[in-house]
Amino acid sequence: MTQPMRAEDEPIFRTRGLTKVYGSGPTAVHALRGVDIEIPKGEFVVLLGPSGSGKSTLLNILGGLDRASDGKVHFQNADLTAMTDTQLAKYRRDHIGFVFQFYNLMPSLTAEENVELVTEIAANPMSPKEALEMVGLADRAHHFPAQLSGGEQQRVAIARAVAKRPNVLFCDEPTGALDSTTGRKVLHVLREVNEKLGATVLIVTHAAATAQMADRVIHFSDGGIRETQFNKTKLSPEEIEW
Repeated sequence: MTQPMRAEDEPIFRTRGLTKVYGSGPTAVHALRGVDIEIPKGEFVVLLGPSGSGKSTLLNILGGLDRASDGKVHFQNADLTAMTDTQLAKYRRDHIGFVFQFYNLMPSLTAEENVELVTEIAANPMSPKEALEMVGLADRAHHFPAQLSGGEQQRVAIARAVAKRPNVLFCDEPTGALDSTTGRKVLHVLREVNEKLGATVLIVTHAAATAQMADRVIHFSDGGIRETQFNKTKLSPEEIEW
């Protein structure tokens, strides 16, 4: 079912009949089953569902990390399904930031140097210092990952993702390895990215509490969308019951 949009909303993503099948024959896994979705530009969106429901597969296809088996994916007016691997790499470089559950920082580089990995290839980046200030870690710029807590490492990963000023920030279980206090700090940063940079934020999670701070919550089940919830009143990260 196509998700409803207000007339003034501009979709940043639009899919039609999106299907993803891994393998073939009787052992084939149908990760996505004809998903139709529209996501407005600038929204804070949570994709909610249990493991294996298809939400991470959708995130990877929208982010240009994977390809659909069938159907169409559009980013604004660009057809991602028609892009070559080189074009998808440029799409990811120019428009997309990724944050994963496990931080993927280079252990031999400082926080600042980890952020610089992105700013060196981005077209219009903010400085590493500015990105670290945004996530509250300016005073930890010269620390190595082993000298940082899990929450601080995740915030460095967010700084690295947002330093290139992405149109979209994809987050796959960004608080999955964190305690409630640290998780709230990370969610606070993600909200700041959405509000101050205007980036569309999509969070994949199985933690229902996170949904309370989203503009819309898309519930996944068995490779499809079960329902979409719209929050008229959003909670702040500090108000969320973990």
